[in-house]
Amino acid sequence: MTALSALERPNPVAITQSDAFVQLLGEIRQRARTGEFDEQKHISQDIIERFRTLGVYRALVPKRFGGEERSPGEFCRMVEDIAHADGSAGWVASFGMSPVYLAALPLATLEKIYADGPDVVFAGGIFPPQPAQFVDGGLEVNGRWKFSSGCMGASLIGVGIAPRNGDMLGLPRLAVMPREKVRIEQTWDVVGLVGTGSHDVVVEGVVVPEDWTFVRGGAPTLSEPFFRYPSLSFATQVLSVVGLGVARAALDELSGMASGRISVTGAPSLSDRPLAQVEMAKAEASLRSARAWFYEAIDSAWASVLANEAVSVEQTNMLRLSSTHASRVAAEVARTAQMLSGMSGVYRSSPLSRFVNDAQVITQHAFMGDMTYQNAGAIFFGNKPLPGYL
Repeated sequence: MTALSALERPNPVAITQSDAFVQLLGEIRQRARTGEFDEQKHISQDIIERFRTLGVYRALVPKRFGGEERSPGEFCRMVEDIAHADGSAGWVASFGMSPVYLAALPLATLEKIYADGPDVVFAGGIFPPQPAQFVDGGLEVNGRWKFSSGCMGASLIGVGIAPRNGDMLGLPRLAVMPREKVRIEQTWDVVGLVGTGSHDVVVEGVVVPEDWTFVRGGAPTLSEPFFRYPSLSFATQVLSVVGLGVARAALDELSGMASGRISVTGAPSLSDRPLAQVEMAKAEASLRSARAWFYEAIDSAWASVLANEAVSVEQTNMLRLSSTHASRVAAEVARTAQMLSGMSGVYRSSPLSRFVNDAQVITQHAFMGDMTYQNAGAIFFGNKPLPGYL
């Protein structure tokens, strides 16, 4: 067997194909519909623990640390399946991509992180980077960081810092510390993805050893194929794929409620209305097309990685553009499903209301902004994109 064929050899069974995972997805769907996650504003700890047990957080961890080294496509499909059960659960599960961030830490630090096993739950608040002074033992970290999705269930927290030497600030870094070193203030009060628990994290006077910090976007210290895949693109993909799962759930919900539903006005049932049939078909075509391009871009870049070739600018551009496109299409599809449902879809108790809000919030993320189109267009014209796009 050649080295390349060994790299290409997939894990035998997709994570979500196990009976235990299918059962968990059914339970997540049921508990989401009762409002459990939205009411408490985070995914329950027993769900996080089952994610750990079933392999969500070790999926991308190198095998040398006990992980599974699954491919970017496999991981995204897993997140999509979870998001189909609940968008917030999918969003929190997506941070199983943490090896992308942590790979820039020194190897000795990574060995400590994974010393007790690969199922490490990481969350972080990156912006704005807070000044951190060098002191004996490392960098003293103080500050508040917003949008720390999944922090309620994390065992490890990272926060953005700007190392200070006198009046000079160094390149932004992420400082990594145990969950017990931070305080979580529950400030997450939003209309969508409510269950992600994207609260503020507060750190006061914690000295973080320098070898537990790393430059964001710095070169990885790990050599496995996955760490040659464009990291910023992947950080975008694991979020936008949540929208694909939510939009699929919206169409499934609409299809399930349409047959036999009698209008209060005496009009034909939804499934028998020609306009509804047309709009349903258009939404299905849009979602499937966006999804196909999304995974096509992933497979193209991953094939280059496995062939030990550099992922090209053009391939990376497709990763970014297909992600933003997927998130926008998903939001439109969810909204179409709600509109076709009539008044049924406006009640807070309707899953369609939650699907629309969840899908719309994803389009608000900085990774999915209109700047993507400007940068992608610049590349199509042979120009350079803005810094940070690739």
